[in-house]
Amino acid sequence: MRILIAAAGSRGDVAPYTGLGAGLRAAGHEVTLATTDAFAPLVREAGLEFRGLPTRPQDRGGVEGRRELLRTAAAYVTELGRGFADAVDPGTDLLVLSVTTAPLGRHVAEAMGIPTVDAYLQPTAPTGDFPPNVMGTRSLGRLGNRTAGRFALRMVDRVYTEAVTELRRRLDLPPRTPAETRRRQERANRPVLHGFSTALVARPSDWREGLDVVGTWWPYVAPDRRLPAEVEDFLAAGARPVFIGFGSMAAGHGERLSEIAVRALRRAGVRGIVQAGSAGLAADGGDDVLSIGDVPHALLFPRVAAAVHHAGAGTAAAALRAGVPAVPVPVTADQPFWAGRLASIGAATAPVPFAALTVERLADALGRALRQQTYARAASVAARHMATEDGVGAVLKALG
Repeated sequence: MRILIAAAGSRGDVAPYTGLGAGLRAAGHEVTLATTDAFAPLVREAGLEFRGLPTRPQDRGGVEGRRELLRTAAAYVTELGRGFADAVDPGTDLLVLSVTTAPLGRHVAEAMGIPTVDAYLQPTAPTGDFPPNVMGTRSLGRLGNRTAGRFALRMVDRVYTEAVTELRRRLDLPPRTPAETRRRQERANRPVLHGFSTALVARPSDWREGLDVVGTWWPYVAPDRRLPAEVEDFLAAGARPVFIGFGSMAAGHGERLSEIAVRALRRAGVRGIVQAGSAGLAADGGDDVLSIGDVPHALLFPRVAAAVHHAGAGTAAAALRAGVPAVPVPVTADQPFWAGRLASIGAATAPVPFAALTVERLADALGRALRQQTYARAASVAARHMATEDGVGAVLKALG
Protein backbone atom coordinates (compact mmCIF):
# COMPACT_ATOMS: atom_id res chain seq x y z
CA MET A 1 0.00 0.00 0.00
CA ARG A 2 1.27 3.49 -0.85
CA ILE A 3 0.74 5.58 2.27
CA LEU A 4 1.20 9.34 2.61
CA ILE A 5 1.46 10.69 6.15
CA ALA A 6 0.90 14.45 6.36
CA ALA A 7 2.03 16.31 9.49
CA ALA A 8 2.90 19.94 10.18
CA GLY A 9 3.86 22.17 13.08
CA SER A 10 6.84 22.08 15.42
CA ARG A 11 9.27 19.18 15.76
CA GLY A 12 7.04 17.57 18.37
CA ASP A 13 4.15 17.62 15.90
CA VAL A 14 6.20 15.80 13.26
CA ALA A 15 8.85 13.54 14.82
CA PRO A 16 6.41 10.87 16.14
CA TYR A 17 5.27 10.21 12.58
CA THR A 18 8.81 9.22 11.59
CA GLY A 19 8.50 6.29 13.98
CA LEU A 20 5.01 5.46 12.79
CA GLY A 21 6.14 5.68 9.18
CA ALA A 22 9.15 3.48 9.81
CA GLY A 23 6.90 0.88 11.42
CA LEU A 24 4.49 0.93 8.47
CA ARG A 25 7.44 0.64 6.09
CA ALA A 26 8.81 -2.35 8.03
CA ALA A 27 5.41 -3.99 7.56
CA GLY A 28 5.83 -3.75 3.77
CA HIS A 29 4.13 -0.48 2.88
CA GLU A 30 5.59 2.33 0.76
CA VAL A 31 5.55 5.36 3.04
CA THR A 32 5.98 9.05 2.30
CA LEU A 33 5.94 11.73 4.99
CA ALA A 34 4.83 15.18 3.85
CA THR A 35 5.97 17.96 6.16
CA THR A 36 7.98 21.17 6.12
CA ASP A 37 11.53 21.30 4.76
CA ALA A 38 13.11 21.72 8.20
CA PHE A 39 12.26 18.12 9.03
CA ALA A 40 13.44 16.53 5.78
CA PRO A 41 16.56 15.06 7.48
CA LEU A 42 14.40 13.36 10.15
CA VAL A 43 12.15 11.88 7.48
CA ARG A 44 14.98 10.57 5.33
CA GLU A 45 16.89 9.19 8.32
CA ALA A 46 13.84 7.05 9.03
CA GLY A 47 14.02 5.60 5.51
CA LEU A 48 10.89 7.42 4.34
CA GLU A 49 10.33 9.46 1.21
CA PHE A 50 10.09 13.16 1.93
CA ARG A 51 7.58 15.51 0.36
CA GLY A 52 7.53 19.23 1.16
CA LEU A 53 4.73 21.29 2.68
CA PRO A 54 4.74 25.10 3.05
CA THR A 55 6.75 26.45 5.96
CA ARG A 56 4.99 28.21 8.79
CA PRO A 57 5.20 31.97 8.18
CA GLN A 58 6.03 32.71 11.84
CA ASP A 59 8.20 30.66 14.15
CA ARG A 60 6.06 28.82 16.66
CA GLY A 61 8.84 28.86 19.19
CA GLY A 62 7.91 32.26 20.59
CA VAL A 63 5.84 32.74 23.71
CA GLU A 64 2.47 33.83 22.33
CA GLY A 65 -0.88 34.63 23.88
CA ARG A 66 -3.92 32.62 22.88
CA ARG A 67 -5.30 35.32 20.58
CA GLU A 68 -1.97 35.70 18.81
CA LEU A 69 -1.70 31.92 18.51
CA LEU A 70 -5.07 31.81 16.72
CA ARG A 71 -4.08 34.57 14.30
CA THR A 72 -0.77 32.92 13.54
CA ALA A 73 -2.39 29.52 13.14
CA ALA A 74 -4.99 30.88 10.68
CA ALA A 75 -2.27 32.45 8.54
CA TYR A 76 -0.29 29.23 8.61
CA VAL A 77 -3.09 26.83 7.67
CA THR A 78 -4.17 29.09 4.82
CA GLU A 79 -0.65 28.87 3.41
CA LEU A 80 -0.57 25.16 4.16
CA GLY A 81 -3.83 24.61 2.30
CA ARG A 82 -2.45 26.26 -0.82
CA GLY A 83 0.39 23.74 -1.00
CA PHE A 84 -1.36 20.66 0.39
CA ALA A 85 -2.92 19.35 -2.80
CA ASP A 86 0.45 19.53 -4.59
CA ALA A 87 1.95 17.17 -2.02
CA VAL A 88 -0.55 14.37 -2.65
CA ASP A 89 0.31 11.94 -5.44
CA PRO A 90 -2.83 10.70 -7.25
CA GLY A 91 -1.43 7.19 -6.87
CA THR A 92 -1.64 7.38 -3.07
CA ASP A 93 -3.69 4.54 -1.56
CA LEU A 94 -4.12 6.04 1.92
CA LEU A 95 -3.75 9.42 3.59
CA VAL A 96 -2.75 9.42 7.28
CA LEU A 97 -3.58 12.83 8.72
CA SER A 98 -2.46 14.65 11.86
CA VAL A 99 -4.50 17.11 13.93
CA THR A 100 -3.05 19.97 11.90
CA THR A 101 -3.48 18.45 8.45
CA ALA A 102 -6.77 16.55 8.83
CA PRO A 103 -9.07 19.59 8.32
CA LEU A 104 -7.33 20.13 4.95
CA GLY A 105 -6.54 16.57 3.94
CA ARG A 106 -10.15 15.43 4.06
CA HIS A 107 -10.98 17.74 1.16
CA VAL A 108 -8.01 16.60 -0.91
CA ALA A 109 -9.02 13.00 -0.21
CA GLU A 110 -12.59 13.75 -1.28
CA ALA A 111 -11.42 15.26 -4.57
CA MET A 112 -9.01 12.40 -5.34
CA GLY A 113 -11.05 9.53 -3.95
CA ILE A 114 -8.37 8.51 -1.43
CA PRO A 115 -9.27 6.84 1.91
CA THR A 116 -8.03 8.56 5.07
CA VAL A 117 -7.06 7.65 8.62
CA ASP A 118 -6.88 10.33 11.31
CA ALA A 119 -3.85 9.82 13.58
CA TYR A 120 -3.70 12.45 16.32
CA LEU A 121 -1.13 13.24 19.00
CA GLN A 122 -3.63 15.07 21.24
CA PRO A 123 -7.17 14.39 22.43
CA THR A 124 -9.46 16.84 20.62
CA ALA A 125 -12.96 15.37 20.92
CA PRO A 126 -15.09 16.97 23.68
CA THR A 127 -15.34 14.98 26.90
CA GLY A 128 -16.60 15.50 30.41
CA ASP A 129 -13.46 13.86 31.80
CA PHE A 130 -11.23 16.92 31.30
CA PRO A 131 -11.27 20.36 29.66
CA PRO A 132 -9.90 20.89 26.12
CA ASN A 133 -6.14 20.47 26.00
CA VAL A 134 -5.63 24.06 24.79
CA MET A 135 -7.70 25.64 27.57
CA GLY A 136 -5.67 24.84 30.66
CA THR A 137 -6.13 22.14 33.27
CA ARG A 138 -8.87 23.43 35.55
CA SER A 139 -11.92 21.20 35.29
CA LEU A 140 -15.22 22.96 34.66
CA GLY A 141 -17.28 19.95 35.69
CA ARG A 142 -18.47 17.31 33.25
CA LEU A 143 -21.00 19.53 31.49
CA GLY A 144 -18.66 22.49 31.49
CA ASN A 145 -15.77 20.43 30.10
CA ARG A 146 -17.91 19.12 27.24
CA THR A 147 -19.24 22.59 26.48
CA ALA A 148 -15.71 24.01 26.46
CA GLY A 149 -14.63 21.15 24.20
CA ARG A 150 -17.31 22.00 21.65
CA PHE A 151 -16.31 25.65 21.84
CA ALA A 152 -12.66 24.72 21.18
CA LEU A 153 -13.68 22.79 18.07
CA ARG A 154 -15.61 25.80 16.80
CA MET A 155 -12.49 27.92 17.28
CA VAL A 156 -10.53 25.42 15.20
CA ASP A 157 -13.23 25.57 12.52
CA ARG A 158 -12.77 29.35 12.39
CA VAL A 159 -9.01 29.00 12.02
CA TYR A 160 -9.48 26.71 8.99
CA THR A 161 -12.38 28.51 7.29
CA GLU A 162 -10.39 30.58 4.80
CA ALA A 163 -8.00 27.72 4.03
CA VAL A 164 -10.83 25.23 3.40
CA THR A 165 -12.78 27.70 1.27
CA GLU A 166 -9.74 28.30 -0.94
CA LEU A 167 -8.84 24.62 -1.10
CA ARG A 168 -12.31 23.40 -2.09
CA ARG A 169 -12.52 26.09 -4.76
CA ARG A 170 -9.16 25.01 -6.16
CA LEU A 171 -10.23 21.34 -6.15
CA ASP A 172 -13.54 22.16 -7.91
CA LEU A 173 -15.52 20.90 -4.93
CA PRO A 174 -18.83 22.43 -3.84
CA PRO A 175 -18.60 24.84 -0.89
CA ARG A 176 -18.58 23.25 2.56
CA THR A 177 -17.48 24.71 5.87
CA PRO A 178 -15.00 23.05 8.23
CA ALA A 179 -17.80 22.68 10.79
CA GLU A 180 -20.03 20.82 8.34
CA THR A 181 -17.17 18.52 7.34
CA ARG A 182 -16.37 17.77 10.98
CA ARG A 183 -20.00 16.99 11.81
CA ARG A 184 -20.17 14.57 8.87
CA GLN A 185 -17.09 12.79 10.22
CA GLU A 186 -18.65 12.52 13.67
CA ARG A 187 -22.02 11.26 12.40
CA ALA A 188 -20.25 8.57 10.41
CA ASN A 189 -18.23 7.50 13.48
CA ARG A 190 -15.06 7.89 11.44
CA PRO A 191 -12.16 6.36 13.38
CA VAL A 192 -9.51 8.52 15.00
CA LEU A 193 -6.39 6.85 16.41
CA HIS A 194 -4.68 8.77 19.20
CA GLY A 195 -0.94 8.22 19.54
CA PHE A 196 -0.42 8.79 23.25
CA SER A 197 -0.36 6.50 26.26
CA THR A 198 -3.27 5.57 28.46
CA ALA A 199 -0.76 5.93 31.31
CA LEU A 200 -1.24 9.68 30.81
CA VAL A 201 -4.73 9.93 29.35
CA ALA A 202 -7.18 7.06 29.66
CA ARG A 203 -9.75 6.82 26.89
CA PRO A 204 -12.56 9.14 28.02
CA SER A 205 -15.65 7.28 29.13
CA ASP A 206 -18.00 9.41 27.02
CA TRP A 207 -16.14 9.33 23.71
CA ARG A 208 -18.08 8.02 20.75
CA GLU A 209 -17.31 4.74 19.03
CA GLY A 210 -14.29 4.98 16.75
CA LEU A 211 -12.17 7.21 18.99
CA ASP A 212 -9.32 5.09 20.35
CA VAL A 213 -6.11 5.65 22.34
CA VAL A 214 -3.51 3.27 20.91
CA GLY A 215 -0.18 4.14 22.56
CA THR A 216 2.66 6.48 21.71
CA TRP A 217 4.31 6.71 18.29
CA TRP A 218 7.96 7.19 19.13
CA PRO A 219 10.28 9.29 16.94
CA TYR A 220 12.54 7.13 14.82
CA VAL A 221 16.04 6.52 16.19
CA ALA A 222 18.47 4.52 14.06
CA PRO A 223 19.51 1.23 15.72
CA ASP A 224 23.19 2.21 15.55
CA ARG A 225 22.67 5.75 16.89
CA ARG A 226 24.75 6.54 19.95
CA LEU A 227 25.13 9.51 22.27
CA PRO A 228 28.02 11.83 21.36
CA ALA A 229 31.34 11.05 23.07
CA GLU A 230 31.26 14.30 25.06
CA VAL A 231 27.88 13.34 26.51
CA GLU A 232 29.06 9.85 27.40
CA ASP A 233 32.16 11.32 29.06
CA PHE A 234 30.05 13.75 31.08
CA LEU A 235 27.65 11.02 32.18
CA ALA A 236 30.56 8.85 33.30
CA ALA A 237 32.21 11.65 35.25
CA GLY A 238 29.77 11.81 38.15
CA ALA A 239 26.26 11.32 39.48
CA ARG A 240 23.31 11.24 37.11
CA PRO A 241 22.64 14.78 35.89
CA VAL A 242 19.37 16.66 35.47
CA PHE A 243 18.20 17.40 31.93
CA ILE A 244 16.89 20.89 31.13
CA GLY A 245 15.41 21.73 27.73
CA PHE A 246 12.48 23.55 26.14
CA GLY A 247 12.42 21.93 22.70
CA SER A 248 10.93 24.14 20.01
CA MET A 249 9.63 26.64 22.55
CA ALA A 250 10.81 29.93 24.07
CA ALA A 251 12.74 31.40 21.15
CA GLY A 252 14.32 34.67 22.25
CA HIS A 253 14.41 33.69 25.92
CA GLY A 254 17.71 31.83 25.83
CA GLU A 255 19.79 34.18 27.96
CA ARG A 256 17.22 34.34 30.77
CA LEU A 257 16.57 30.60 30.73
CA SER A 258 20.25 29.72 30.61
CA GLU A 259 21.00 31.81 33.67
CA ILE A 260 18.04 30.36 35.57
CA ALA A 261 18.94 26.80 34.59
CA VAL A 262 22.59 26.97 35.61
CA ARG A 263 21.98 28.84 38.86
CA ALA A 264 19.10 26.50 39.84
CA LEU A 265 21.21 23.40 39.15
CA ARG A 266 24.02 24.72 41.32
CA ARG A 267 21.64 25.85 44.04
CA ALA A 268 20.15 22.34 44.09
CA GLY A 269 23.66 20.86 44.17
CA VAL A 270 23.25 18.69 41.06
CA ARG A 271 24.95 18.31 37.71
CA GLY A 272 23.03 19.21 34.58
CA ILE A 273 22.74 18.75 30.82
CA VAL A 274 21.25 21.80 29.11
CA GLN A 275 19.84 21.31 25.60
CA ALA A 276 19.97 24.34 23.32
CA GLY A 277 16.65 23.92 21.47
CA SER A 278 14.96 26.89 19.82
CA ALA A 279 15.66 29.04 22.87
CA GLY A 280 19.42 28.60 22.45
CA LEU A 281 20.15 27.51 26.02
CA ALA A 282 23.84 27.32 26.94
CA ALA A 283 25.85 26.76 30.12
CA ASP A 284 28.38 29.35 31.24
CA GLY A 285 31.27 26.96 31.66
CA GLY A 286 32.31 24.68 34.49
CA ASP A 287 32.54 20.93 34.85
CA ASP A 288 29.11 20.51 36.40
CA VAL A 289 26.93 21.58 33.44
CA LEU A 290 27.14 20.41 29.82
CA SER A 291 25.53 22.19 26.87
CA ILE A 292 24.31 19.96 24.05
CA GLY A 293 22.49 20.22 20.74
CA ASP A 294 20.13 17.73 19.14
CA VAL A 295 20.27 14.39 20.97
CA PRO A 296 17.51 11.73 20.89
CA HIS A 297 15.58 11.75 24.14
CA ALA A 298 15.19 7.99 23.86
CA LEU A 299 18.96 7.61 24.35
CA LEU A 300 19.56 10.37 26.90
CA PHE A 301 16.58 10.28 29.25
CA PRO A 302 17.23 6.80 30.71
CA ARG A 303 20.60 8.17 31.87
CA VAL A 304 19.38 11.25 33.79
CA ALA A 305 18.01 11.73 37.30
CA ALA A 306 15.18 14.11 36.39
CA ALA A 307 13.98 16.19 33.44
CA VAL A 308 12.98 19.84 33.38
CA HIS A 309 11.02 20.44 30.19
CA HIS A 310 8.24 22.41 28.51
CA ALA A 311 5.79 19.49 28.72
CA GLY A 312 5.28 19.09 25.01
CA ALA A 313 3.45 15.82 24.35
CA GLY A 314 6.51 14.06 22.92
CA THR A 315 9.00 15.21 25.56
CA ALA A 316 6.58 14.45 28.38
CA ALA A 317 6.07 10.94 27.02
CA ALA A 318 9.79 10.35 26.46
CA ALA A 319 10.67 11.26 30.05
CA LEU A 320 7.85 9.08 31.36
CA ARG A 321 8.93 6.17 29.16
CA ALA A 322 12.39 6.41 30.76
CA GLY A 323 10.87 6.33 34.25
CA VAL A 324 12.28 9.80 34.97
CA PRO A 325 10.55 12.28 37.32
CA ALA A 326 9.82 15.64 35.72
CA VAL A 327 9.63 19.31 36.57
CA PRO A 328 7.26 20.62 33.88
CA VAL A 329 7.53 24.28 32.82
CA PRO A 330 4.74 24.66 30.24
CA VAL A 331 5.02 27.53 27.79
CA THR A 332 1.89 27.57 25.61
CA ALA A 333 -0.75 25.62 23.64
CA ASP A 334 -1.37 22.09 24.97
CA GLN A 335 1.68 22.05 27.25
CA PRO A 336 -0.20 22.98 30.47
CA PHE A 337 -2.48 20.01 29.74
CA TRP A 338 0.38 17.50 29.52
CA ALA A 339 2.12 19.08 32.50
CA GLY A 340 -1.06 18.62 34.49
CA ARG A 341 -1.39 15.00 33.40
CA LEU A 342 2.18 14.24 34.53
CA ALA A 343 1.50 15.82 37.91
CA SER A 344 -1.86 14.06 38.25
CA ILE A 345 -0.26 10.61 38.06
CA GLY A 346 2.46 11.63 40.51
CA ALA A 347 5.34 11.50 38.01
CA ALA A 348 6.05 15.24 38.13
CA THR A 349 6.03 18.13 40.53
CA ALA A 350 3.32 20.74 40.23
CA PRO A 351 3.91 22.64 36.98
CA VAL A 352 5.94 25.85 37.18
CA PRO A 353 4.39 28.36 34.74
CA PHE A 354 6.94 29.63 32.25
CA ALA A 355 6.27 33.28 33.07
CA ALA A 356 6.80 32.58 36.78
CA LEU A 357 10.02 30.59 36.41
CA THR A 358 12.75 31.76 38.78
CA VAL A 359 15.98 30.29 40.11
CA GLU A 360 14.35 29.72 43.49
CA ARG A 361 11.23 28.01 42.15
CA LEU A 362 13.18 25.76 39.81
CA ALA A 363 15.74 24.79 42.44
CA ASP A 364 12.98 24.03 44.95
CA ALA A 365 11.04 21.90 42.45
CA LEU A 366 14.21 20.05 41.47
CA GLY A 367 14.98 19.33 45.10
CA ARG A 368 11.54 17.81 45.60
CA ALA A 369 11.67 15.78 42.39
CA LEU A 370 15.02 14.28 43.37
CA ARG A 371 14.49 13.79 47.13
CA GLN A 372 10.95 12.46 47.16
CA GLN A 373 11.07 8.99 45.67
CA THR A 374 7.31 8.96 45.06
CA TYR A 375 7.89 10.86 41.80
CA ALA A 376 10.39 8.32 40.47
CA ARG A 377 8.20 5.40 41.56
CA ALA A 378 5.15 6.85 39.77
CA ALA A 379 7.21 7.44 36.63
CA SER A 380 8.48 3.85 36.76
CA VAL A 381 4.94 2.49 37.06
CA ALA A 382 3.89 4.52 34.02
CA ALA A 383 6.97 3.38 32.10
CA ARG A 384 6.07 -0.27 32.66
CA HIS A 385 2.55 0.43 31.44
CA MET A 386 3.82 2.20 28.33
CA ALA A 387 6.05 -0.77 27.52
CA THR A 388 2.93 -2.91 27.05
CA GLU A 389 1.48 -0.59 24.39
CA ASP A 390 2.10 -0.98 20.66
CA GLY A 391 1.02 2.20 18.90
CA VAL A 392 2.33 1.16 15.48
CA GLY A 393 0.79 -2.29 15.76
CA ALA A 394 -2.57 -0.73 16.53
CA VAL A 395 -2.38 1.36 13.35
CA LEU A 396 -1.45 -1.69 11.29
CA LYS A 397 -4.40 -3.55 12.77
CA ALA A 398 -6.71 -0.66 11.89
CA LEU A 399 -5.46 -0.77 8.30
CA GLY A 400 -6.48 -4.42 8.14
